[in-house]
Amino acid sequence: MTSPSDRGFGGFVARARARGDLVVQPRMGFAGAARMRAGLERTKRAAGVTVGTITLDSYTRLGEYAAAEAALARGAPLNGYPLLAHGAAATGVLLDGVQDDSFPVQVRHGSARPRAIFAELVAAGVHATEGGPVSYCLPYSRTPLRESVRSWADACELLASAGRPDLVPHLETFGGCMLGQLCPPGLLVALSVLEGLFFAQHGLRSISLSYAQQTSTEQDMQALAALHRLAARELPADVRWHSVLYAYMGLYPSTGRGAERLLRSAASLAVRGGAARLIVKTAAEAHRIPTIDENVTALELASHTARQDCRGGPGPVPDASGGGVYAEARALVHAVRELHPDVGTALVRAFARGLLDVPFCLHPDNQGRTRSVIDGGGWLRWSSTGGLPLPRTAAPQPARAMTAEGLLDSLAFVRRAYDS
Repeated sequence: MTSPSDRGFGGFVARARARGDLVVQPRMGFAGAARMRAGLERTKRAAGVTVGTITLDSYTRLGEYAAAEAALARGAPLNGYPLLAHGAAATGVLLDGVQDDSFPVQVRHGSARPRAIFAELVAAGVHATEGGPVSYCLPYSRTPLRESVRSWADACELLASAGRPDLVPHLETFGGCMLGQLCPPGLLVALSVLEGLFFAQHGLRSISLSYAQQTSTEQDMQALAALHRLAARELPADVRWHSVLYAYMGLYPSTGRGAERLLRSAASLAVRGGAARLIVKTAAEAHRIPTIDENVTALELASHTARQDCRGGPGPVPDASGGGVYAEARALVHAVRELHPDVGTALVRAFARGLLDVPFCLHPDNQGRTRSVIDGGGWLRWSSTGGLPLPRTAAPQPARAMTAEGLLDSLAFVRRAYDS
């Protein structure tokens, strides 16, 4: 999957995977440089194989750089690190002695127009980030999809140009995490692969493909198998990639015991499903932004669980074919790729025609004709497929019209299951 000489983020993960280690990562971001450095240092020292995260604040994500700078100057609380307000030089100082070959750092942001962020992180000496033209546009902004695609194309090319023979820039797609919940896995896998193809078309040769833990472990195993099979078939041979699993992103259990059970299940799923990296969540997620200590506790719990799973020998072998999830994802990817040779143009056309359509997403460029339902076995199924070009096996499940009460009940499905 990687060149031995790649000292970048992707190379580090590939070497860990070759040793049989699961890489664990927090979603950590603090406004102050001193606290952000302390968080990275604690992550680096945590028991397990870890990588660092600098998560940016909402002002920076939305391009409101002056507001971020003003908030930082007056000491107002921010929900992340204001990269452009601090500046590349200060961020370089923050990373000096922390980021190295044994501990790469990734910047996480959430921007539909990320070029300025990419330029700043590269100037600060960071060569790994994440997002995507669809996954950081539809859920998080009102930016027209066409504009997001153009901005992401420029940003990808900027990041790709920052590479060296011994350090390959890395970009992770957020496409497998659309809205975090209630999106059937076939669409998540398709979007992850399509954004990966977009990255490759714009010069990236080290990427990761995301998938977010959903409501059924069995279905998630099938989804990870589908992701791996489809990526192997669709991505160019010179692109090195790995998969990254996100611990459940919806309503988290409200009890410490429930939160721990859910994180353990995510770590086990990552190992059994063949993911190389896990993005953790903490026991504090249901109530507030977690502390550094809480992030480290979650990292160490996930890493310990993964090691136990590995030592316990192989569990049930997943269906390597990816089953029905693969059939859905493959149909979606092929339908989109037939629209235009340029992946960005194809994505814009696919959403305009309803060939891609994310349930419960309110962005103006999303048709909003699809809906999902959790069936009696806990699997996410389509209840309305709109114009999605899905195989017959994906026929919608009979379901009553979704009410506000029914939506809230579905959103709390995982919380109830793990708190019980």
